[in-house]
Amino acid sequence: GLLQTDSIPEVGEDAAATVSMSEVLSEEEQDELRKELAKVEEEIQTLSQVLAAKEKHLAEIKRKLGINSLQELKQNITKSWQDVTSTTAYKKTSETLSQAGQKASAAFSSVGSVITKKFEDTLPVFQSKVGGSKPAGGDFGEVLNSAANASATEPPAEQTQEEAH
Repeated sequence: GLLQTDSIPEVGEDAAATVSMSEVLSEEEQDELRKELAKVEEEIQTLSQVLAAKEKHLAEIKRKLGINSLQELKQNITKSWQDVTSTTAYKKTSETLSQAGQKASAAFSSVGSVITKKFEDTLPVFQSKVGGSKPAGGDFGEVLNSAANASATEPPAEQTQEEAH
């Protein structure tokens, strides 16, 4: 059921207290378990002290090498990013986005071609209005030059009015 009497002892809980009533340990078995318990607790304490000493030594080595928290953070981020980019999900998403980007580029390219074609179709009309004597089919640079030359030879309207006064 939901409530079991044979549970695993929590950290620090007395293991002998969790033994079910149906399983009675002899005095000798209980003594053995207490000795083992003391031994395991002592080993845990020793390992904790060794770990603390190793961490202190690690910090000292890093200090001597000039490795600081910011550098470690950068390394961790780089490593994490490498881990992420190596996942199957990332690779599939990247491929999908790449394909979408290629399709978008192709679409923009064809839109650009349509705009260029429309511009080329209207260029002769623009040339005849701006350049006057320019033949149809000139390049865009020629059209701009002819427009600039036409405006340079005509005095601005404001100057004409000032001269009239």
